[in-house]
Amino acid sequence: MPTLDEIRQSINEIDTQLLTLFAKRRAISIEVAKNKIANQRPVRDQRREQELLAYLTQIGHPMGLSSHFIHRVFQLIIEESVLTQQDYIQQQQNAELDEKTPSVAYLGPLGSYSSLAARKFLSRETDEIKEVGCSSFSQVIKEVESGNCKYGVLPIENMTSGSINDVYDLMQQTSLSIVAELTYPIDHCLLAAVDTELDNIEVVYGHPQPLTQSSDYFDQHAYIKKVVCESSSAAMLRVKELASPNAAAIGSSEGGEIYGLSQLASGLANQKDNCTRFWVVARNPVRVSPLIPAKTTFIMSTTQRTGSLVEALLVLKNNNINMTKLESRPIPGNPWEEMFYVDVAANLESDEMQNAIKDLEKCTRLLKILGCYPSEDVHPTHSPTAE
Repeated sequence: MPTLDEIRQSINEIDTQLLTLFAKRRAISIEVAKNKIANQRPVRDQRREQELLAYLTQIGHPMGLSSHFIHRVFQLIIEESVLTQQDYIQQQQNAELDEKTPSVAYLGPLGSYSSLAARKFLSRETDEIKEVGCSSFSQVIKEVESGNCKYGVLPIENMTSGSINDVYDLMQQTSLSIVAELTYPIDHCLLAAVDTELDNIEVVYGHPQPLTQSSDYFDQHAYIKKVVCESSSAAMLRVKELASPNAAAIGSSEGGEIYGLSQLASGLANQKDNCTRFWVVARNPVRVSPLIPAKTTFIMSTTQRTGSLVEALLVLKNNNINMTKLESRPIPGNPWEEMFYVDVAANLESDEMQNAIKDLEKCTRLLKILGCYPSEDVHPTHSPTAE
């Protein structure tokens, strides 16, 4: 009988083969994107995806693989393929904006959720990134406005704690454009600098957002004192410096590895499927290929007349445009007046969106386009063969 180490070595060899095949498949996805550009075909082909899942299920069943497992694995692979194709098409559409070593600004030092999201965004573009950690959202904006950084990554909403109002307010004032969106899964962990037990923790350092998103956990451990830090990275650095068996930070496992912290607990967030949505901003807008599903974000201010907001929203309905988000924020200096942030599933250059803009300009006091960008929402295709 082989030893456990020998069995694990066999698994390592198989996993290496899988990675090699994943890389080969990704290269073929780029060839698919080139073909779609040449023939002006959309990125998503859900009929093809359904046929693929049905075929793989038929092949996998005799191997002892369940439909659920096959669908779960290959839906993730399909999502990655779609995003890879979208990124390639966008790079061709905006080739003049490419930089060999792109720079990005984000909140907090290395290891913050924003820095991890920034790395996710740029990982398909290059391995070389110039990173600038900032102490505030306004500094992120200034780094990009000044030209010091090409991109800024800003969290806009979280599934648990909701919208991040400071970012919305800053977007009213800046000339930057939204050029991309991304979601990053949030798994709040309790991280310690020394070998200790969970029962020994008396104080937890963290950014207000993770602390709020994990309120149920801390209600159950009311004896733990919470200390607010300017970022998750700052919290992890503080715990590393303290090197106390009674102190922990709340942050990501990836961030904990960067700071040499060990994980005491995970899954602290109230909502287990917890994600944060980020906007990526830049000085210049991007053009989104019509082959790619797009979103457009704009802000508008309506009159105080009864029904003015309804009138504006009917413009979207009449132009067959799907609104995916509506958010209101006070207008500084104008008491009791609101600015509305609107996300729609439409390309800014489409006829429908251009007609909608013309109609909105007639019934609003202010209309400002914040950006048009590729939609990252890759909804999984379901096959009737799924168990």
